Amino acid sequence: MDKDVKEILLTAEQIQQRVAELGAQITADYEGKTILLCGILKGAVTFFTDLSRHIRVPVEFDFLSCSSYGSSTTSSGFVKIRKDLDSEVEGRDILIVEDIIDTGTTLSKLVPLLQDRGAKSVRLATILSKPSRRIADVTVDYNGFEVPDAFVVGYGLDYNGFYRNLPYIGILKEEVYNK
Repeated sequence: MDKDVKEILLTAEQIQQRVAELGAQITADYEGKTILLCGILKGAVTFFTDLSRHIRVPVEFDFLSCSSYGSSTTSSGFVKIRKDLDSEVEGRDILIVEDIIDTGTTLSKLVPLLQDRGAKSVRLATILSKPSRRIADVTVDYNGFEVPDAFVVGYGLDYNGFYRNLPYIGILKEEVYNK
């Protein structure tokens, strides 16, 4: 798999340091509260797990599965919810944990959905953001890193289901997805 990566953008060490910083910031911001951590499957699982270990206020876990990519390298603009939350959200402080915020389309649909269900607050945490690709207005409350407009894999991010288990984040070679 490493041979398919053109360039390593973020090492495992850089990622872990930033995740710890985000966890400390979230802990301070949510002092005295309980958070419903809402992980977006499947890409956010690695970040979600690491981040949760650095948060020092009570948290509950839940997950959503949605897609706007399919097997493509670009967002379709259409968001499909495949698995909804099991938890009630009314009156809860929700922190959506995402792997990457690219166009913002997915989160521009999810945040209002959770607000309409009566969430007390809805904030966003992501390990990666691509602001140059943003087409939907979303506020990123906790951002790990900004990355260039390239197709990135590793640390939970995939191409066609693969590369999620790389410990770093890298740019996938174009010839891999242009076959």
